[in-house]
Amino acid sequence: MTENSRALIRKADGEAIAAAAAILRDGGLVAVPTETVYGLAARADSDAAVARIYRAKGRPSFNPLIVHVPGIEAAGAIARLDERAHAVARAFWPGSLTMVLPMRAGAPLAAAVTAGLPSVALRCPAHPVMQAVLAQAGVPLAAPSANRSGAVSPTCADHVAASLGDRVDLILDGGTCAAGIESTIIALDPAGGWRMLRPGPITEAQIFAILGPQSAAVTSAGIEAPGQLASHYAPGKPVRLGAQTAAKDEFHIGFGKIAGDVNLSATGDLAEAASRLYSALHQGAGDARPRIAVAPITEEGMGIAIMDRLRRAAV
Repeated sequence: MTENSRALIRKADGEAIAAAAAILRDGGLVAVPTETVYGLAARADSDAAVARIYRAKGRPSFNPLIVHVPGIEAAGAIARLDERAHAVARAFWPGSLTMVLPMRAGAPLAAAVTAGLPSVALRCPAHPVMQAVLAQAGVPLAAPSANRSGAVSPTCADHVAASLGDRVDLILDGGTCAAGIESTIIALDPAGGWRMLRPGPITEAQIFAILGPQSAAVTSAGIEAPGQLASHYAPGKPVRLGAQTAAKDEFHIGFGKIAGDVNLSATGDLAEAASRLYSALHQGAGDARPRIAVAPITEEGMGIAIMDRLRRAAV
């Protein structure tokens, strides 16, 4: 990390949040903590500002962005919310659940935000810093993870600085992210069903309790939401999954009774494992050994989201 990139980090107090809001209103980029991972925020209604996100991340232009809003009223100005969407919002907003919804005609969004799709991905974050930034900026914010595209997502301010450096105007340091993996994404289909597009902290069982079972699988050759690229969350070196033991040239990420060089959760707690996953991958990426091995992870509940990220990292 360079001295220049470290200087971009400011503790997320009132003065820094006000500065961040001013930068965003002027079309700049700010890395902001959320309860999931740090987001690279720009005003979602500006073509130039959104283009800066794509340039900073090196992100493919066909990969849409999540738009963050302060609440249901702001979401309704951008997308059409039916009773299902309102029920989901009541249950999980503010929080780590993103809904892909039909976009309103004339919605105040830059075209690149939706990557040409007729739908938009919306989330109302729970983190108090992101909520304060949204309130003071006064505009919806497009905010993918604050790292180079395809790399491991950041869960602390130093991760952002190491990945993006001076490509971002300001990094608000709000500590380590609680959930540690990106939001769950669901699509509410016009015909009445719903589909899981990306597993995350909100589980399928929790959504089932609100909406009932998922729709029949729909095969699509295109990207409908962020985080669907086959190769993603990559630490820059080979990753081997299901490793009970590690070779001498492997940095070992443990889980449960498998200690490893670093352990996601010695007690086998999947929520704790999710919160530590990206930090462990960052450690592995910085280790001198050329490979990473990961212990078996229980594939239930939040373990489904953890394994989704690990499989993409291992491609």
